[in-house]
Amino acid sequence: MQKSQQGCYNKVEETPPAAMEKLKSRIPESLTSQISHTSNPNTLAITCSSLLHFFNQLPRFHQMIEDLANKETSLFLKNKDSALELKIKGNNCFKNGDNANALHFYTQAAMEKLKSRIPESLTSQISHTSNPNTLPITCSSLLHFFNQLPLFRQMIEDLANKETSLFLKNKDSALELKIKGNNCFKNGDNANALHFYTQALRAAPRDVDDMGKNLVATLYVNRAAVLQKMGLLVESLQDCNRALAICRSYSKAWYRRGKANTSMGNYDDAVCDLKVSLCTEQSVSGKRQIEGELKLIAVQHNGKDFPPNVANYKDSVTNDQPQQIQLQCVSSETKGRGMVSLTDVPQATLLHSEEPYAAIVSKHCRETHCNFCFNELLADIVPCPSCSMALYCSQDCQIHARGLDLQHDTKSHEIGVELSSDLEKYVASVTEATVNDANIKQNAEHRHECGVNWPAALPAEVVLAGRVIVKSIEQHGKFGRSSTIVNLDLCHNYIQLNSEVKLELHISSIVLLKCLHNCYGSNVPLNGDTISQCVLLLSQINVNSMAIVRMRSSDTSGPRKSSGNLTTSTVEQVRVGQAIYLAGSMFNHSCQPNIHTYFLSRTLYIRTIDSVAARNPLELSYGPQVGQWSCNERQSSLEEQYAFVCCCTGCSQLNISDLVISSFRCSNLNCSGAVLDSHLVNHERRKVNPFHGSLPLQIGRLELDEVKRVASLLCESTGSENRIEPGFCLSCGAYRDVEASNAVVKKAELGVRRLEDSSQLSTNILSDALRSLDLLRSVLHPYNKKVAEVEDYLAQTFCSIGELQQARNHCQASIKILEKLYGHDHIVIGNELVKLASIQLPLGEPAFEKSRNLFKETPIELFIRTLELKDQ
Repeated sequence: MQKSQQGCYNKVEETPPAAMEKLKSRIPESLTSQISHTSNPNTLAITCSSLLHFFNQLPRFHQMIEDLANKETSLFLKNKDSALELKIKGNNCFKNGDNANALHFYTQAAMEKLKSRIPESLTSQISHTSNPNTLPITCSSLLHFFNQLPLFRQMIEDLANKETSLFLKNKDSALELKIKGNNCFKNGDNANALHFYTQALRAAPRDVDDMGKNLVATLYVNRAAVLQKMGLLVESLQDCNRALAICRSYSKAWYRRGKANTSMGNYDDAVCDLKVSLCTEQSVSGKRQIEGELKLIAVQHNGKDFPPNVANYKDSVTNDQPQQIQLQCVSSETKGRGMVSLTDVPQATLLHSEEPYAAIVSKHCRETHCNFCFNELLADIVPCPSCSMALYCSQDCQIHARGLDLQHDTKSHEIGVELSSDLEKYVASVTEATVNDANIKQNAEHRHECGVNWPAALPAEVVLAGRVIVKSIEQHGKFGRSSTIVNLDLCHNYIQLNSEVKLELHISSIVLLKCLHNCYGSNVPLNGDTISQCVLLLSQINVNSMAIVRMRSSDTSGPRKSSGNLTTSTVEQVRVGQAIYLAGSMFNHSCQPNIHTYFLSRTLYIRTIDSVAARNPLELSYGPQVGQWSCNERQSSLEEQYAFVCCCTGCSQLNISDLVISSFRCSNLNCSGAVLDSHLVNHERRKVNPFHGSLPLQIGRLELDEVKRVASLLCESTGSENRIEPGFCLSCGAYRDVEASNAVVKKAELGVRRLEDSSQLSTNILSDALRSLDLLRSVLHPYNKKVAEVEDYLAQTFCSIGELQQARNHCQASIKILEKLYGHDHIVIGNELVKLASIQLPLGEPAFEKSRNLFKETPIELFIRTLELKDQ
């Protein structure tokens, strides 16, 4: 489908014979002829010398010799396992036609080889002594070393040279795929016809013809026919519009559009479409067919003559605007900069909305979500006009991401026939773009990535950094020693990064700027200053970028599925992109957030979860929250990902969730206290105890009552700080053998795992799982999250076999535990209520009302709000 690459990515195995064949293909024809036809023992010295001289000028030759002869780069040494494993993964992806992931793994393997070449002294300098002030020195030293390596030069050539790209357009591949689509369409195989036409559109160059018609326009019309057959009429109409935007006089596109409008009941537009098609059709038989369609519409609708309806094809705009809340950026000793409101803010207030400074689609979503707006791709995918990598949900998104400069400029964009003034207006309304030119100029974020390999090969955050740099260059021009690449005014965490990450940031920055230099030339100078700025930019992205998520609803029937199975509905967040929001990055983090972020297209929205008093911090979640993970898990994750130790209220003060989420039950059956192991105790001991003495304002009476049930010793006025001991109950002080209890938990988990792994449900497997749940209940605290997870899985299992009463009971048991961990008003509870409702509704209204009464403490508004979020 794409042009074969001449670099190291066009082979499944990097074997010497394959490399030899490539070298042979580079030898000039005159030298090949001299060696093959005129050389003899007397002239061998001359031809050999000529060939050696030629080979010595090829980086590929030097790289091949180094790979073959250098022990330090051997794939058979123990320290080369990582590179070899990555290369094998790349080979597997290449065999399966997954060029993008193949590139990623091959590049990562090359990165590992590069790291192995760096002298130990330079590695130590970068990893252990570098800081923001010395970065220009270490970056300059590493750049100088890399520039001497043929491996590095070859990697940059493979990544940045458009002639060797795997994502170039290819007319022959497009025509081959078009033929496959035509055959499938003739045989009634619409699904595969749709697939082949879409792949053909990805491969088709924008400026080539096929049988006298523009190839891309023809493919859009062919796909429109398939979409109409599949009942996807809106998508069919949009494909016709795309074909007509390329070629206004394309009679078949107007005809297909008329058929689609007729099927949708848009008879006014259908008549106009067919009239334009009739005027532009050249053949007599074609004109008769169109006239027949017009007569059919006229007969069916009493001969009414429909005036043209000049429709507005602009996309709808969301009018969700923030309220007039005055926000202020303040600084604190523990968290640095953060946002507060100068007035009290009610619950569910929209505080802020913002477009991204730069954004990138997640690698695992490149084929499933629009690469600009991040919405899920539908059947009428729109490829980038200049490469086969980027995919969009509409032509608007395609133009915004790529810009208008390379959009197809047809040789004769005029329709070529005389039309009435009404029809001329109608044609213009269908074919003329309605995209805001200012926004196009501001975004156009994919333009510099078109037709090269590095955006697919490098990690998403590195590609995002490239977009930030290019945006800054286009706004401010050339950068160098006297100016920075980009000043985002965001914090970074370079000092806190571990040695391995610092080295990777150096390498990634050099590779990225080398690739950008290939595109922008002298506007991207390569020196220690600019590379050091790129290192800090990557560190800023690591700390400040936000994950763009979508709510996805999935219907699951547990491990066994059949046509008669009922399903439960679950809602989950899917990370589809990553972006920098300059103002949004000013909001601080907490594991007990009081604000919530969500996204419509690329736009960030921030709402309050709770009422927030004036001057109190406005804090969002970085991911893990109280109730979701234990304190030690949250802190480990945040330190690993963001290189900081969280000191929010949830991590610095004792709370009911962290005390019970992974705890054991008391050995005294009449006690409801919690027992912690030594690992949890170490974290909980560091926290401030807000429960003893007088009740602080931030601790509610209900939470205090819950703590008294599970950890009453912590509520005593004196000595409560020292009452947290591993293995001892926090309420009565009774001892439990934690090691023996862990053995019981592991035994119980085996029974649950058998249920999860089984393809066919048997009575014995289900009975074992139920006994495993009883075992867990015998040693784990009633509020332990593991119990909730098993209850939830059993609910799905019983739902899958039609045992709805049992499914409801287990689902309710799970929700009761989660309410203790998250709180009654948390959105997680709303998501669980969606699941419960999907079980309750088939049972009938009385059962649903009974279930709702069981959870009367949870506001019904939460359930409704969850359904609204699910629909967005």
